[in-house]
Amino acid sequence: MPSEGILVAVLVATMFLSDLVNNAAAAVLMVPIAISVAAGIGASPDPFLMGVAVGASCAFLTPIGHQSNTLVMGPGGYKFSDYWRLGLPLEIIIAGVASPLILYFWPLGISGM
Repeated sequence: MPSEGILVAVLVATMFLSDLVNNAAAAVLMVPIAISVAAGIGASPDPFLMGVAVGASCAFLTPIGHQSNTLVMGPGGYKFSDYWRLGLPLEIIIAGVASPLILYFWPLGISGM
């Protein structure tokens, strides 16, 4: 798998983890994995860490991923499935836009570490 694909995989994995646990917890869990993956392929950890940061801030698939989602669920009359209907396209758009931008601003070159 090319390095760009691995970056997208880290980003998407962080997004899905962020939908299940708090975004800070998702970031804490994924940062060591992202650094290890970057070191394993000989790339800079910066784009992988940015992928974790973007992915951890995208909790749109479930009402339990972020406290704001939970707060609006009752008063808005939302069901659990409502979050998937709008959240999945939004997460796909974010992954599609964030991945090339991360690679543009934080190239995968050899790190100085």
